[in-house]
Amino acid sequence: MAEHSEFLELLTGPSAGEMLAAAVEAGGGELINWRPEQVDHHAAGTTVAYRTEIRRHASSRPESEVLCATAGGKLPDGVTVIGADDLQVGVWAAGADPLLPGMRAAMNPAAVSALFERCGLGSGDVSLELLSYRPLRRAVVEATGSLGRLYLKVVPPAKVEALHDRHRLLTGAGVPAPRSLGWSDDGLLVLESLPGQNLRSVLRSGGPLPDPSQLLRVLDALPTELLDAPRRTSWLERTEYYAHSIGDVVPELRTTAIQLAAEIVAESNSGPTVPVHSDFYEAQLFVDSHGAVTGLLDVDTAGPGDRLDDLACLVGHLDVLAQVLPQHASAIGAYSAHCLSTFDRCVDPRQLRLRVASVVLSLATGPHRVQEAGWRQATRERLLLAESWVEAADRVNRSHWLPEGRNHHVSNA
Repeated sequence: MAEHSEFLELLTGPSAGEMLAAAVEAGGGELINWRPEQVDHHAAGTTVAYRTEIRRHASSRPESEVLCATAGGKLPDGVTVIGADDLQVGVWAAGADPLLPGMRAAMNPAAVSALFERCGLGSGDVSLELLSYRPLRRAVVEATGSLGRLYLKVVPPAKVEALHDRHRLLTGAGVPAPRSLGWSDDGLLVLESLPGQNLRSVLRSGGPLPDPSQLLRVLDALPTELLDAPRRTSWLERTEYYAHSIGDVVPELRTTAIQLAAEIVAESNSGPTVPVHSDFYEAQLFVDSHGAVTGLLDVDTAGPGDRLDDLACLVGHLDVLAQVLPQHASAIGAYSAHCLSTFDRCVDPRQLRLRVASVVLSLATGPHRVQEAGWRQATRERLLLAESWVEAADRVNRSHWLPEGRNHHVSNA
């Protein structure tokens, strides 16, 4: 079987355009333009999402559409198959994802308009925007009508009822997660919109920010019933995997990344098991115009875990965001330091910094995944950032930490 690098060349090089064009022509359309937008390596092979322009009728204007292609392993049923027996590629449109049947309704304006009417949001036209899409895994569609907005989350059908129940559990416990209005057998979950804007936008605009103690209170509100949910693998447990992923996309960084991961793992330990969000960072948090937290998104993987993971996830994402947005780096860095000094009072500061290093490693291949220009250099910079967090951990006096505010540590990072 071809290695990831071969699949990547096949699915992002010139031959990808030929395969996409053949698939589009088989459906009666014409491919005008295309570019890879997201790369996902998995055990069986590689899947790529593309932003394309397609003309469906000879006299019509081209329309933007997301197409996907996958190579390696068994192809999903219902895709257009291109290629020979020794190397086949499956191609599909996002609205016809073979493992997310709910996409057909979520991307259908007429179906969503009827949904708005059933939810008491009036009749008439709706506009749809695909906010996020992980092919074969999940998607979020923003639907806007004359009287309001809904968010349509699409997951594999076997997971949707449990996700609905989780939203109901959290909102019932006072966690500001979006309220679920219901779900369908094809994997479509209907969520209310949240007030305010996400914390990432506020960091960019310079608006009021929530005190980190508010963020801790959100985590403290997670109900103990989540301890019965499946446990997500910790950032720490996947540290070596992230290091190998870096080596796969930038081979000259392999040795450095693997050695750094080994150092993190050797020096780390885990805290007690508590309810966690599992993906707690600035884009998941909504705040109002006064800086109060009004929402917590993406609770799919909330369950039992280590509080270090949630706190490190936020700090690690903030530090990477400061690299991504250099014009806002000072404000983002100041807020990250404020969070760190607050979190230092309730978890071991040395372990927190080591866990942040794991999180940053997990984000190092992000520029490659979204095919960002200059992704090799961005990967290198994130690896250097992870190294700086390990160095910061080494500067923490590990013998003087006491939990729950009885000792204060100034940020060393």
